[in-house]
Amino acid sequence: MSGNVANRKRLISITKGNIKNGHIYLSGHHDFFPKECYGKSNQKAGQGKLLNLFLDGIGDTVQTDISIDRNGNPRNFFRKRDWVARFFQKYRIQEGDVVAIEKIGRYSYRLYPFETQNMRTGAEVSLHWPPLDPRKPTAIDLFAGCGGFSYGLKQAGFENLLSVEWDSACCETFKKNISSRILNCAIQEVVNFPECDLLVGGPPCQGFSNLGEKLPNDPRRQLWRHFIRAVKEAYPLIFIMENVPPIIKSQEYQEILKESQKLGYIIEGRVLNTAFYGVPQQRKRAIIIGSRIGPPAFPKPTHIDPNEKNLYNTELPHWRTVQDAIGDMPRKPDGHNWHIGRNPTAKSQKRYRCIPPGGNRWDLPQELMPECWKRKTKGGTDLFGRLFWDKPSVTIRTEFYKPEKGRYLHPVEHRPITHREAARLQGFEDSFEFIGKKIEVGIQIGNAVPPPFACQIGLTVKKQIDNWKRNQNDVRKSQL
Repeated sequence: MSGNVANRKRLISITKGNIKNGHIYLSGHHDFFPKECYGKSNQKAGQGKLLNLFLDGIGDTVQTDISIDRNGNPRNFFRKRDWVARFFQKYRIQEGDVVAIEKIGRYSYRLYPFETQNMRTGAEVSLHWPPLDPRKPTAIDLFAGCGGFSYGLKQAGFENLLSVEWDSACCETFKKNISSRILNCAIQEVVNFPECDLLVGGPPCQGFSNLGEKLPNDPRRQLWRHFIRAVKEAYPLIFIMENVPPIIKSQEYQEILKESQKLGYIIEGRVLNTAFYGVPQQRKRAIIIGSRIGPPAFPKPTHIDPNEKNLYNTELPHWRTVQDAIGDMPRKPDGHNWHIGRNPTAKSQKRYRCIPPGGNRWDLPQELMPECWKRKTKGGTDLFGRLFWDKPSVTIRTEFYKPEKGRYLHPVEHRPITHREAARLQGFEDSFEFIGKKIEVGIQIGNAVPPPFACQIGLTVKKQIDNWKRNQNDVRKSQL
């Protein structure tokens, strides 16, 4: 899945009211701006810290804060707005176009059109990419990230026909490990998609995730429409959409069903736990499969929860554990192959040492516990927790190196897990080379589809595709 951009970029869909009144709605994005940048309702009563808004293509930098109303709630637009109409005119912004606000400094932001009807030039498939093996089924991977899904499909016997990913560091990692057949652009910029056997992708999940606001008008929730456009143009035998579980209960899912059925696909969505497919991690993901060659086929579990062992699954091995994944790694990070440590403060080191095996933030003494945790006495039992040697890990997210974000302390060492340990918990082999800065690689790892999980999905759909092609050949031969 493509990188988590929520901390550095927000996408805002422009409405008719925005164009008429010359403003940009900030509803749902107030967490993107520092608290000190919010001023009083009346500017004379008190102005917030000024934001610097660099208007791409115009060259001006606007300084403004965001006001609050008399009830103390933030208003949904910048205080200074005389520049907005000029920005709209420059790019001929229309209703439904999308504007990006990108953070380039603590108080500095860049504004530019992300998707407009008047500026799209498109990205085309290169004529100089390496040839494909005609004996293998082809796959297209959208929102490819660093290539976790494609890496698993490659192991299952698929050829990467085309992938699309907007993040350049992800693209370099993809090229290093999978194929040079990747476009470094947004999916909206792809002119057309070639025919393929399988099309997969995970549209950014921030609009659906339990970890963030579920905004009905969040443009990120609408990227599935471009996924369906790709399905219509590539017309794969099977397509697979991967996302967070809440998508299954969303209105968007109903629309995906309707649009896919119009194209002749049978659709089914299930929530699968990667621990049942050889990944040493409990990670629940929604898998939506559309097939025009028969009912969708889902992979059968390859591993079993040891607490659910019975006469019908005795042949399956137990879930893979943290011990299985990282037990043989050097206890002290050696800096090799992303087995890198952090430089914690003295207070952080004291906190690490207070957490016993299997413990969490509630094991911290009062003098070491942050004030916000003292006030919040319920929930969050994974925060500042240690992983268990004898269980799969919790879900690996993009900031796994910060134990305050979850159960990411090493089972026995007084430190968070390293990038390579997290990669192993995601099912990546040590031979998989990540390219980028520490934060970029953390995002690549945390957002990836675990390769063993992708491989099991790939093996299942490849069998269905191969059988269908074989039957089609038999029919043609019988007609000769």
